Amino acid sequence: MRILFHYPLSSPSRRVRVALAEKGLEFEPVIEQPWRRRPEFLALNPAGTVPVLVDDGSVVVVGSAICEYLDEVYGRTPLLPASPKARAEVRRLVEWFEIKFDREVTENLVGEKVIKRVGNLGEPSSLVIRAGLANIHYHLDYIAFLAEQRSWLAGDGFSYADIAAGVQLSAVDYVGLVPWDEHPEAKDWYARIKSRPSFRPLLADLIPGVPPPPYYTDLDF
Repeated sequence: MRILFHYPLSSPSRRVRVALAEKGLEFEPVIEQPWRRRPEFLALNPAGTVPVLVDDGSVVVVGSAICEYLDEVYGRTPLLPASPKARAEVRRLVEWFEIKFDREVTENLVGEKVIKRVGNLGEPSSLVIRAGLANIHYHLDYIAFLAEQRSWLAGDGFSYADIAAGVQLSAVDYVGLVPWDEHPEAKDWYARIKSRPSFRPLLADLIPGVPPPPYYTDLDF
């Protein structure tokens, strides 16, 4: 049995969970709080970050490499397109959302509102939260632009780009800070992602002491 060490609101962890579900691959989820720096977990990943996949009991794959690994080893339901040009666009957008969106929005909102509280990492910064709230509009506009030009964010097919964007938004939506009413085109795109069977287990995540807004699990908002 493959094991996935993850944290529920970790966007990279969520991306792997969706990818595994899209491919119909069973796994045992193990919640890991990376700030605890457990020696047993550090033995798997010295960086101390999630996600970490242990496949077939011996193959350890860390971080963004997990999704590439899944497509190479488990070819069914590919989430990377066939042509090099199309794959490059998917990877560009994955990097956009996994690095740029995460740094400018998710860390500022989820990190301050949830991770600091759960991990006893200090008081949230109102200045950092305001920055995240300002930055998210730019990213929602970009999602709307891409969704208007293409069937999916990176092109004709659903891909890791859509998953990367969707999981970032789902994490921020958990704390109720996505201004959906100001960005209807992005909201319509996210509704398509939110309704996919692979995505629904993410909507069932609950962080003790930090409940999501009532609409969080509603597929029609």
